[in-house]
Amino acid sequence: MTEFDIEEQVAYLKASDIEQVRAAFEFSRQAHRGQFRKSGDAYISHPLAVASVLAHWHLDAQALMAALLHDVVEDTAVTKEEIAGKFGKPVADLVDGVSKLDKIEFQTAVSAQAENFRKMLLAMARDVRVILIKLADRLHNMRTLDSMPQEKRRRIARETTDIYAPIANRLGLNNLYQELDDLSFYHLHPERYRVLAQAVKTARGNRKEVIEKVREAIANKLVVAHLPAVVSGREKHLYSIYKKMQEKSLAFSEVFDIYGFRVIVNDQASCYLALGCLHGLYKPIPGKFKDYIAIPKSNGYQSLHTTLFGPFGTPLEIQIRTHEMHKLAEAGVASHWLYKTGDEDLNMVQQRTHQWLQSLLEIQEGGGDSAEFLEHIKVDLFPDEVYVFTPKGKIMSLPRGATAVDFAYAVHTDVGNHCAAAKINGELMPMRTLLRSGDQVEVVTSPNAHPNPAWVNFVASGRARAHIRHYLRTLHAGEAEQLGERLLDQAIRALGGDPTALRPSCWDRVARETGKSRQDILTDIGLGKRLNIVVARQLMMQDQGLPAQRQHSTIAIRGSEGVSVQLATCCRPIPGDPIVAFIKSDQGLIVHTHDCGAIRHYRSDPDKWLDVEWEPGLTKMFDVAVRVIVLNQRGVLAKLAGVIAEEGSNIDNISLSDQDGSQYTTINFTLQVEQRMHLARIMRALRRLPEVVRLSRVKQRQKEQAAQ
Repeated sequence: MTEFDIEEQVAYLKASDIEQVRAAFEFSRQAHRGQFRKSGDAYISHPLAVASVLAHWHLDAQALMAALLHDVVEDTAVTKEEIAGKFGKPVADLVDGVSKLDKIEFQTAVSAQAENFRKMLLAMARDVRVILIKLADRLHNMRTLDSMPQEKRRRIARETTDIYAPIANRLGLNNLYQELDDLSFYHLHPERYRVLAQAVKTARGNRKEVIEKVREAIANKLVVAHLPAVVSGREKHLYSIYKKMQEKSLAFSEVFDIYGFRVIVNDQASCYLALGCLHGLYKPIPGKFKDYIAIPKSNGYQSLHTTLFGPFGTPLEIQIRTHEMHKLAEAGVASHWLYKTGDEDLNMVQQRTHQWLQSLLEIQEGGGDSAEFLEHIKVDLFPDEVYVFTPKGKIMSLPRGATAVDFAYAVHTDVGNHCAAAKINGELMPMRTLLRSGDQVEVVTSPNAHPNPAWVNFVASGRARAHIRHYLRTLHAGEAEQLGERLLDQAIRALGGDPTALRPSCWDRVARETGKSRQDILTDIGLGKRLNIVVARQLMMQDQGLPAQRQHSTIAIRGSEGVSVQLATCCRPIPGDPIVAFIKSDQGLIVHTHDCGAIRHYRSDPDKWLDVEWEPGLTKMFDVAVRVIVLNQRGVLAKLAGVIAEEGSNIDNISLSDQDGSQYTTINFTLQVEQRMHLARIMRALRRLPEVVRLSRVKQRQKEQAAQ
């Protein structure tokens, strides 16, 4: 590709803009002089190819200049400031948005990749041209990937199919999306690609006559109905065939026997008239009709989809759309530049894209690390939409698998954070109920309602998951601060001080020395990131006038403190058990029974463990594991359950295992008890049953649970 190729393609620009693009090309050529790609081509061929893709979309001069310059900051000595000075800040910002974060050291390649994606996606949220440049860059890299080592080819192909192809689809760039998917398929599964490509080529030759016959029948039917239309055969791309074969366990012949046709008409009304004509020509297959005109996809895509019984019982997949809809389907968000019209459909796709880009910023505001941000984005990149209605009849698009909680967060963050119940089609339903297209959903809110940690396990949208996690992180910090204050008070008393006598100036000086606020210091203590005894000594050194009040203090455990105080799952302590607690970084206080085998290695570090005791008068129920060996007789489980219920306990979990086919069976219960005496009553009652051979409380001592 040469300079002149580009100049021919940018003829749609003004003369002054073309001059700027030429200047950017010359600057890039000089910067990359002496650099070559793995294929042996001069490096400048790559930015030229990227600019050529953008020119096909008729992007503006700034985007084309950024495409030509997109690697100079990363691969040469040129800085962002130089580009800004020579070509303007908007071009420099576009180049920066596409550039990787090479100057930062990351602990792992995964965290580096995740942070680079976050940077790119947030830049894209500010200016969608960033992702259009990056997609064009990725397309040319994929087209020339053969020169790379196999392992790198596979990594780049996997990244493309996981992130870049779905983004192209999300932005409505259909042709680009299909090519990226096919190229990824070729590099990830070369042998499967070769076999499938050969099978498609062979089938195509056998099908030509049938396709032409059906195409003529459709065209003639529309002519008779006085509906001007363009009718064409439509071929599935290889990756979509492969995906359908995998998902539905189909043979190639079963997938490729579906013939595809596209009908393009002049206006929206003609779409529905054409649909009626075709349903008169061939019988429609029930349940195979989708109206994406009335309810467009989230990327703005519009068409009528129907599947018909064709000649010889062959299924025919038909897409019916207008010329404007076809432009949108092929060019997506790039049609903003490609077709400069005042068309409402173009405005609509821009609005939808803008809404999605804004949702990226909302997810970012939810906090979390780069990997978590990328996880949320991936959720939103594979939506496979469900369309539901608000009580006022507004249509909302949600990912497949979405629940009432996803709907609540889609309405507004505050609605999600305070949703207490949901009505689906007028009936009160659980918050985890899966939504189906056509459902009418109403959320009932309460000022006292708050996100439940369990919601994270069933929500389907990145936005909902990000907001729930943000709330829980905030909650965690609040609980950690309260625990930190209790731990610090204990340490000050142990050193002979009185926490209530501390002067505010002591905290001010410690805060200045550590560079953290009082709240942050207490939170760090509660999360185990800072030792309470060290902070206590720092505070007391600042205030020598504290009255001596040496006394030993223990932390009272309620068992309901939240995420900053956790009862270890290895030994499952219950009120009445002698207990000890350990400070674990980022987890807070972990409470174990004093004889738990999982904590032996902590004993050598006295700064890590604390004296704790149960708060008197607890009414909460606690989980405890009990193992019962019984005679393998009919009805024995019912007897055990009856005794447990009579003693006021609930069975939270149960599992059974035969002992080598013998007459005995081992039953493992997780029971809910109030305290140790309550457990003793239950075990005495169970021992009275003649079928019970052996009974014991289980305290696991697994190494992997030492982390608790």
